[in-house]
Amino acid sequence: MPPRAGGAPVHVIGGGLAGCEAAYQAARSGCRVILYEMRPAHQTPAHKTGNLAELVCSNSLKTEQEDSAPWLLKEELRRMSSMLLRAAAEARVPGGHALVVDRDVFAQAVMAALATEPAIEVRREELAGIPDGIAIVASGPLTSDALTARIAALTGSGRLFFYDAISPIVAADSVDTSTAFAASRYGKSLDASDDYLNCPFDKDQYERFVDALLAAGSAAAHIAEDNARYFESCLPIEEIARRGRDTLRFGPMKPMGLTDPRTGHRPYAVVQLRKENLRAESYNLVGFQNHMRFGEQARVLRMIPGLENAEFLRFGQVHRNTYINGPLLVNAALQLKTDPRIFFAGQISGVEGYVEAIATGLMAGRAAAALAHGIEIRPLPRETALGSLCHYISAADPNGYQPANITFDLLPQLDEETRQRLRRDKHARHAEVCRRALAKLEEYLAGPAGA
Repeated sequence: MPPRAGGAPVHVIGGGLAGCEAAYQAARSGCRVILYEMRPAHQTPAHKTGNLAELVCSNSLKTEQEDSAPWLLKEELRRMSSMLLRAAAEARVPGGHALVVDRDVFAQAVMAALATEPAIEVRREELAGIPDGIAIVASGPLTSDALTARIAALTGSGRLFFYDAISPIVAADSVDTSTAFAASRYGKSLDASDDYLNCPFDKDQYERFVDALLAAGSAAAHIAEDNARYFESCLPIEEIARRGRDTLRFGPMKPMGLTDPRTGHRPYAVVQLRKENLRAESYNLVGFQNHMRFGEQARVLRMIPGLENAEFLRFGQVHRNTYINGPLLVNAALQLKTDPRIFFAGQISGVEGYVEAIATGLMAGRAAAALAHGIEIRPLPRETALGSLCHYISAADPNGYQPANITFDLLPQLDEETRQRLRRDKHARHAEVCRRALAKLEEYLAGPAGA
């Protein structure tokens, strides 16, 4: 894109991962940028410093194992000149196959890169609204009350979520269908019965499961209220179990209206798996949000009949997370449908994970620059991890919408011939998805204004 001397700035609200990447991308695309960050004058319950791009939880940007979904997303970002991925490489410390960074070195590298861009002005102030002109809202899951109120007024308060109850997701081909059976309660919605799988418990299995659930270790809260406050509508399953041994059987594990075809009788309890809409080949454990450590989740949830060898694509969580209902509000370019000058990026847009936040920041920064230059915004192909992540945010089912990490089930399936040819080799299938994605990305970058 050509330089844009002077002119109205692109406003970026939030100095986290998404905001810093967005500001950098917009500036490198020839725009003047004002980046707003309220810290350190106004701290959040999670942050410890006033650094831009502070990592508040883990210091891992997930695996670098080639042909994995997290690797693919990072590889696409590298090919699109992500500044934060370069900073992560500078700050990398030993961590096996994972991209693990020294969080202080990482933040300093990001701030140094921003400081070298004369088109970026950093303002340390809290905004109570969205500035006039082109703006990117990347204020994160702990957006200030004042800005949250403004976003709610802009989008409709019913489309803004504050407490996130995330159920685990398992790969469909890891479910034992000799135990789990397809059925809807009371035989209703017969045409959609295969959308649900049911994992049946007998009494002994249920009792052992509850014992393990009650003894499982909880995740450490980086925000105090995560452990102190739950809404009744999104209680962790272990909290439900503490209210009595049968509470799960009368709640998310109720077996009413279901018959186990192996026995001809109603199970003692059941876990329902619901097919995901835009996440191909995967199932959601209905109502199974929880606050267990990930390792404990894998151990306890594999006690569910039919999930003994489950591959978890996402673990459950319950935590404070302010985010919009993306499918109702934004398009694939992350623009607000009712006001296209406003973009959303990062966790507030409906993604989970550091790299996913960086990815949406990169996409929003480039799209905002295109808008500023009067150039057509070109969403990435669906076959790419970046394109599929933005597609999920903008096109998932808005009913029960939940944030997503990047996994292969967000990307389009391979053609039937290729799937059949590689059906017995999951690694080969994943490698082919990655090859296709990177080829499509290269085609995109070779197009008009792609680089």
